[in-house]
Amino acid sequence: MFTGIVEELGTVEEVLPQSDAVRLTVRATTVLEGTEPGESIAVNGVCLTVAERTGSTWTADVMSETLAKTAVGSLAAGDRVNLERAVTVGARLGGHLVQGHVDAVGVVVRRDPGEHWDVVTISMPPDLAPYLVDKGSITVDGVSLTVVEARDDAFSVSLIPETLRRTTLGVRAPGDAVNLEVDVIGKYVARQLELRATRGVVA
Repeated sequence: MFTGIVEELGTVEEVLPQSDAVRLTVRATTVLEGTEPGESIAVNGVCLTVAERTGSTWTADVMSETLAKTAVGSLAAGDRVNLERAVTVGARLGGHLVQGHVDAVGVVVRRDPGEHWDVVTISMPPDLAPYLVDKGSITVDGVSLTVVEARDDAFSVSLIPETLRRTTLGVRAPGDAVNLEVDVIGKYVARQLELRATRGVVA
């Protein structure tokens, strides 16, 4: 489980293709503190397991399912990535509950720079629309954000200077693909309502 508060920007060191997977090696500092093989780190919002680590890098095996359903497959050596370690019990929940299980890949369609923030519009598959509400939460490339406006096939978010400086969202341009994870609480509520409507199940 994560919070969507990015701890640092890492750098992709190597992407090694395998028959049905890739081995992704990332250079980092903060997220390696106290991290051992077997633990989880979110990379652009995708929960990956640390398979190996050195003093300044860590490696994860990325399976075909993850490559097919997220934007991780487009990463190349030198790319910057948002990194967050799994949350510990008792830690501050500065964002919202994030699983690191990407629901879909969206595309940045527009950036409107302001004096102190940018408003970014991102397209999404229409089947995610029931889980987004104005002022609700969404995770974009692992960053916990508040939805400004939710539409049937897109949504907008406002990026404050801190987010622009500390995450890859500061440089995402129209046409760039981003990983999307909707609020898991919203998914459970929608599922309960669906069951009540179709089966008469009492939630």
